[in-house]
Parts: sequence; structure tokens; C-alpha cells
Amino acid sequence: MNRLAYLIACLLLTGCSSVSPQVLDDPPSAGAASDVAAGAQADLPRTYVRINIVGYLPDDPKTAIVFSDDPVEGGARLVRAGDQTEVASLPIEPSDATGWGRFEHYYEVDFSDHTAPGAYYIEVGSDAARSAMFSIGSEVYGDSHELLLGFMRQQRCGYNPFLDMVCHRRDGRTAYGPLPAGTFIDVHGGWHDAGDQLKYMITSSNATAQLLLAYALEPDKFDDRTDDLGHDRPNGVPDVLDEARWGLDWMHQMHPEPGHLYHQIADDRDHIGWKWPDRDSSDYGWGPNSYRVAYFADGQPQGLSQYQSRATGVANLAGRYAAAMALAYSIYSDRGDSAYAAKSLRAAEDVYRLGKSNEGFQQGNSYGAPYRYTEDTWADDMEWGAAALYEATGDGRYIDDAKRYARLIGETSWLGRDTTDHYQFYPYVNVGHFALYPHVDEAFQDTLAAYYRDGIEKALTVARTNPFSTGVPFIWCSNNLMTGLITQILLYERMTGDTSYRNLMTVHRDWLLGRNPWGTSMFTGIPGDGEYPEDVHTSVWALTGKEAPGGLVDGPVYGTIYRELRGLELSEPDEFAHLQNPYVVYHDDIGDYSTNEPTMDGTAGAVFLMAYFGSTAR
Repeated sequence: MNRLAYLIACLLLTGCSSVSPQVLDDPPSAGAASDVAAGAQADLPRTYVRINIVGYLPDDPKTAIVFSDDPVEGGARLVRAGDQTEVASLPIEPSDATGWGRFEHYYEVDFSDHTAPGAYYIEVGSDAARSAMFSIGSEVYGDSHELLLGFMRQQRCGYNPFLDMVCHRRDGRTAYGPLPAGTFIDVHGGWHDAGDQLKYMITSSNATAQLLLAYALEPDKFDDRTDDLGHDRPNGVPDVLDEARWGLDWMHQMHPEPGHLYHQIADDRDHIGWKWPDRDSSDYGWGPNSYRVAYFADGQPQGLSQYQSRATGVANLAGRYAAAMALAYSIYSDRGDSAYAAKSLRAAEDVYRLGKSNEGFQQGNSYGAPYRYTEDTWADDMEWGAAALYEATGDGRYIDDAKRYARLIGETSWLGRDTTDHYQFYPYVNVGHFALYPHVDEAFQDTLAAYYRDGIEKALTVARTNPFSTGVPFIWCSNNLMTGLITQILLYERMTGDTSYRNLMTVHRDWLLGRNPWGTSMFTGIPGDGEYPEDVHTSVWALTGKEAPGGLVDGPVYGTIYRELRGLELSEPDEFAHLQNPYVVYHDDIGDYSTNEPTMDGTAGAVFLMAYFGSTAR
């Protein structure tokens, strides 16, 4: 397949897979370049040490994972990088968990007791295998969360400060709903969803709400470095609120009048190869680089070609929309912008009523391929919306609603499952339980905490089955599940004061930052001097070669999923060929749309956790 053909084919495929996991009879392969047998080459190490390459706060649990072709003889040493001094001798404990193939021996090294600030590496065994260098200190995470906001600016539609261009000002012309088909409505702005240029209420409502939640929970962590357009000049507003406002303004446009809500701009006719957003060659019936379709949220199955969604209502969209707008009301009221606060509250209440009268889920729409966002939960979203509206208004009817929706959704989530459909249990943490918690009596608080604890315990059970202690299924967007689990544990801690799951939370954070088979961070540009995704599956990278730091990539997938994908071909020899295993695979390659595409909503969902570990703004 030539390069253009495979790029077109892979751009037609977006999202997770529902393929069940299984260990492969043969290692995954993407041609001779990724032959896992490369690991047998004599010039490659036979022992590897993986740690969090960003580093550790002094009180963090700290564990390294060691894996090897051969039994590791001897112990481990913590070495100060500056003068090569051994500062601690550490035991190395064999893992009781079953490995993922490829390597026969797995071990864990615990250095949690070491809290002295500095730069270090871990050396293991008689052959002195070394980890990457890492730091311990109270400032090791610094302002990394601000880089995630920079990536969000790179995803902006309308005016894009990263590219310094304006795009898609003709969005869009209607499909479905009360207006004649093809009626123009102004829905420019918002964010491009991932490496493509679609825009979804499904993901954007959650991204906006997550940014506002991050600010509400960690207000002292966010700086003011850019103006509202993303230019490098302060404007008196924390950048996280500038970015949330970009999402809020688009959401207001998608709700042009009471009772009307649109949920998607464009569809997979977008997926025709790398393209500049201001010269979009996709054609929705009005010519290239022209109007794009705007789908109305009517709660019914939709699809303008052969593929139909399974929509049953609009409550998933309405609940998240209401939560974001109610949060906006509270935040902008406190900041003295009463007009915008009041506008947001009116929108929250109207759209919430839409959800309450049309319970069920609206899914994403596809056109030329069967791939779409298949969310089929909604009570969690309505719970969050109702709880946020109670916080904003004090109206007790919202508490009654929120409690009903909390009981409906309960502990339902992806946690503990081997696999799910694409975005089936979206978003990946039910913030509604957290939002409702302070407004109910002690007995109901115990119920809400138990819902969270049930999911965390399921993840813990899964984590005990593998040497990396990961508790998520490796479906598409597995990194989003990682951030969801981390967030659920952090919210649970705030609710209850129970820190017994701190170790579980930390190993999932550390997985995202290098404590994984490939030794790579899953965020572009983080850390700046370490291993991170570079050759990402986006038009911006393909056309400009410019890195956009802060983007969370989709993450590893089951080998079974990887092998069944159509049109996937690596563009270069696989730098991780000697590390790939038969269970999960990851490639830092523009051709691997399943593992190396950064997503807008995944990045937004990670802002809170990165801010939590980050430093106070200066």
C-alpha cells in the first residue's frame, strides 16, 4: 500500500475497539521493521529498568519495574546522578504476577523511603542495568499542566494561535431537527477533536467541564501567560479559564435558542488525508473548504448514509452541558462577570430540562465508516448536571434529581471490564458522585463513596494480575482510562479522607510517565529532556513538523486489536521493536492511529491530575 493510500485508510479509522483481549500466538508485527525478534540482537540490553521519568514528590510511593531475558543477579542501588554516589542499597523483589510475554523475568524495586531532593538513577544487577535519570523534589512537576493547556490551544477551531490561522468559519448547515435541512447556523469555534477536524458536543462538553473542575479544585496552580486568543501576553485571567471559555462560547453557539441543541459538526467525510484546517478539502455537499454539516440532537438514531447511530435520548449531552454551564455560573459570578454567569445559568437550566424530558443517550454520527462514539450511559451526566445546578441555585429539586440519577447509575463504569465499545462508558469517571457528595446526608455519602470504592477495588483486582500493576483494559484510548482511574481515586480521597488507594493511583500516574514497557511518557513534550511521543498522528505534525507539547496520546492497545486494524502501516522502523510484547503494543509512529494520536478530551481530562501534582503558580 502506498503512503497516501494507507494514510487515507487509517484516517477512516478513529476510536476504540470492542475486540476481546487475548495473548497472541505470535507477536504483533507491522512489517519487517517491527519484528519483535529484534530484541534478540546482541547489542541490545537484556535487562530494563522503568521509572517515572518526570520524577517523584518526596512523599510519593516510588517503585521501579525491572524486566529481563535472564534472572537478575544481585540487588539494586539508588545512585545520585551528579557524583555517581550510591545513596541506598535496595532489595529487588520478583513479581508474583504473570508477565506479558517477550520477557521472562519481572521484578519490583521499592525506594519510597528515599525522600531527599536530587537527581538519581537506579542501577540493577551484576550487569549494572540503569534506569533513565529522574528527580525527587517538591517542584518536579512544576508547571507541566500549563503545557496541556498549550496543546488545547493547538486544537482550537476558528482562530488557531498555534498555526496563526482562521479555519471553518462556515460551520455549519443543519441536519435533522426543526429547521429545514441545510439551514445555516453559526457554530464556528470550539476544538478539533483529535488528529482530525471534527467537533463533538460529546467530548467538548466533558473537556470544558473538566477544565472548569480543575480550576475549581486547584485554583492556585494556574498561571496567566496568554490572552483569550492564545497570544503570549497576560490578560488578567488564568489560562485554564481562557481555554474553558473557548469551549463554553462554542457550547453557547450550539444551543442557539431554548429547546435547541446541536451535537456534532462534520463527520468522517473529514478523513481524507492530512490537510490544513483553513484549506479543508472535505466536501459535505457544498463544495470543498465550505460549509460542514451540523447535526441536531433529537435523541433519535442518525446517519446521513448507510451507518446509523443507536441514539435513545439526549441526557448524556444535556447533563454534561448543564454541569459545565453551572460551573461557569459559579466561577464567573465569583470573578465579577455577572452577565456571562447569568447567560450560562440560563443555558444550563434549559438544556438540563431537555435531558430530563428526553432521557437516554445521543451517540456520534458516522457517514462512510461504522466507527463512531458509542456512549450509552447518561444517568451519571444528569447526576453531575443536577448537583452542579443545586450548587448554583440552591433549588432542592435538583438534589432530588441528582440522588435519583446517582442510584440509577450506581457503580456502573468500565472499571473491571476486559473490553468495552468505543466511549461506551464515557466520560471515564463519574464526577456526579463527587459533586453530589457534600450536599447529602451521611448515609447517602457512604453510598456515593461505596460506588467509587467498588470501581477502584475492581481496578485493584485487575492490577494484581500483571507486573506493572495496571488496572485498565487496553482498548483504544487506554490512556484516557488511566486518567479516569487516577481522577476517581483523587476525588474519592477528597470525599472521604481515605488514602488507602494512593499506591494504586501513583502507579497509574507513573505508567503515563514512563513506568511502562517502552519507557516513554504518554504526553508530547513531557519531560522535555526525556522519551515522549514525537511522531504523532496529526495533520499539524505531518504538515508542519512542529511539536505541540502537552498532548495525551491514545495509548497502548491489546495486540489482538492492533493486528486486526485495517490500513495500519508504520512509516519508519519501530524504535520499540525489541520491547513489544504479545499482549499490549505501542508505537511512536505517525502511521499508528490506534496508539499515537493525541486527543483533545483526553488531554483536558488530565489537566486536573497534572495540576494536583504541579507547583503553585508564580
